[in-house]
Amino acid sequence: MKKQVVSALTASVLAAAMIAGCGSSSSTASSAASSAGSTSAAASTSAASSADAATSESVSSSSTPTADVADEDEHTLSVYAWDKNFNIPALEAAEKAYQKKDPDFKLDIIEQSQSSDVEDAVTLAGSSGDYSQLPDIVLFQDHYIQRYVNDYPDAWMSVDDADVNWDDFGAEKLSYSTIDGVHYGFPVDNGTVIMAYRTDILEQCGYTVDDMTGISWDQFDEIGKEVYEKTGKYLLSMDGDGNDLPYMMLQAEGVSQFKDGEPYMSDNQTFKDVINMIVKLQQDNVLYLANDWSDYTDQTIVGDMVAGVMNGNWIIPTIEQVEENSGKWEITSMPTLKGGEGYASNGGSSLYITGNCSKPDLAKDFLAYTFGGGEGSQETYDDALTNGGVITCCISAGKSDVYQQGVAYFNDQPIYSKIVEMGANVKPVEQSDYHYTAREQVAAAIQNIINGADVDQSIQDAEDQVKFAMGE
Repeated sequence: MKKQVVSALTASVLAAAMIAGCGSSSSTASSAASSAGSTSAAASTSAASSADAATSESVSSSSTPTADVADEDEHTLSVYAWDKNFNIPALEAAEKAYQKKDPDFKLDIIEQSQSSDVEDAVTLAGSSGDYSQLPDIVLFQDHYIQRYVNDYPDAWMSVDDADVNWDDFGAEKLSYSTIDGVHYGFPVDNGTVIMAYRTDILEQCGYTVDDMTGISWDQFDEIGKEVYEKTGKYLLSMDGDGNDLPYMMLQAEGVSQFKDGEPYMSDNQTFKDVINMIVKLQQDNVLYLANDWSDYTDQTIVGDMVAGVMNGNWIIPTIEQVEENSGKWEITSMPTLKGGEGYASNGGSSLYITGNCSKPDLAKDFLAYTFGGGEGSQETYDDALTNGGVITCCISAGKSDVYQQGVAYFNDQPIYSKIVEMGANVKPVEQSDYHYTAREQVAAAIQNIINGADVDQSIQDAEDQVKFAMGE
């Protein structure tokens, strides 16, 4: 496949892929609606989620029905998923790949409006104790799965016996779907964070992307001040309301906002250093904190206010919307507090087999073959990348010719293979069901500090609010 074909995938995935990779934000567990998990807000989706959405019309990716119904059922699996421009093309790619092994195989893709519809369906089934209405497989947000496995253990099936080389995935990605040492999910989309820079803007200030690689946040700040002074552009922006910077910057340090299940902020010096750095970047006109998600994407990125973008790689189609900047961007790793290349992940989802699945062997074999590093994984992910912008979490699948091709928009840099490589280096950190609650409270603390509030008191207030939300 020519590099032009790979580059052209962006024409079909633009804004939807921008956010959907993360799994559209679930407002049922939090009011936050931006990060990789925030696709609803980014896509300005106003549809209210409800458990009734679980009965939405089936969208089958197979156009030729099998004449024998019994035989069809034997080779058919059903799956709940959201986003027709991102996740669903990946599932269609998997169906096509598996049909080389089983020509009669059919995947009934039951499209949901957003990720919270899937969560609502599991909640309804678990509350009633009746899982019979669930499909064989569900796509589920990484940040919420541990809570749902703990709350509704009968809703899920262990996949420990699936034919998967789990070492073919980054430890961080697997940390979400591995609960008490048991594998429950097959990772799908790669949420690895990219640090993208406008090379032409850097050049005006005497820098290259190599100069920005492995630097400290203090060095980033100094360069950012120079960029703003000479060009009027910020070196970084973020949604100030759903601020993902603290989480990403902390993860690059191997630190979490939670420890042993409790909020870990007031006694966490690394956390304080990150918060102070974010405030400093904002005050130095290096970081622009947008009012909301649309301001972040539409004004700061598409509106060409910034010379740098840092977020989950699902932000790439947003960057690419500015056609006149094609060839002027390149990506690298994040800065860190003390210097050295930083790696983080923001958003993502995985596929899980439900307790209602009547063909568990078929489901495990299908998912292992297509998303688990099996014989069909390279074909699945090449197709998913080309048609949906979905980047593999499977390290071996990221070594294909498609992934090695340069992308014209990013100065012919082979960004997709680089993203998979960086993803393998992301450190696992403690996760929490209250991830989005913490994000909301920490974002508010940062705004308060910028407005003159005491740093320690603001951090303590944020920690107290998260504890209150946890019922403590």
